[in-house]
Amino acid sequence: MFFKVHRSRDRGDVVAVCDRELLNTTISHEKLSITITETFYGNIPATENDVREALKHAGSINLIGERSVNLAIDMGLITRSGCMMIGNVPHAQIYQL
Repeated sequence: MFFKVHRSRDRGDVVAVCDRELLNTTISHEKLSITITETFYGNIPATENDVREALKHAGSINLIGERSVNLAIDMGLITRSGCMMIGNVPHAQIYQL
């Protein structure tokens, strides 16, 4: 997995996580198309423990990919029904209100 923390003083940090094989690809479904970039998701490989620790302290979370989404599900941060599919790739956004 890859992740990047986008620091925000006002709204809490945004943690973006993607599965390794999705980085620098574009996925599409009908009229929706998302490019998974290093700019947003980072380019340094991370362990599952690194990602878990970052998610614990996130103000908002953006997840894309089966392993990334399953990690958040395992942590109790989201349910499978709270995810959307873009083609065959799960995607979820979690906001702290």
